[in-house]
Amino acid sequence: MATYRGTVAKNDLEGGFWELDCEDGSKYQLRGGDDQLRVEGQKVEVEGTIAKDAFGIGMTGPHLDVASWKKA
Repeated sequence: MATYRGTVAKNDLEGGFWELDCEDGSKYQLRGGDDQLRVEGQKVEVEGTIAKDAFGIGMTGPHLDVASWKKA
C-alpha cells in the first residue's frame, strides 16, 4: 500500500467520475472512499493500491483503490 498526495477533482467525461490529481503530476481515478472524500478542490492524502486489472471510461489514469484518506 502506498500514500498519494494531491487534489480531488471531478471529471465530467461520460457522466462523471472523481480523480486524484497528485502533486507529482500523475492522475488516478478514485475507487472507494466515502462522500467526504469527493469534494472538488480538496487537498488530501490517500492510502491505497493501484488496481492493475481495472478498466474504465475515464482513461485519465489507473484506478486507485482507496483504503483510507485524510485532509492534507
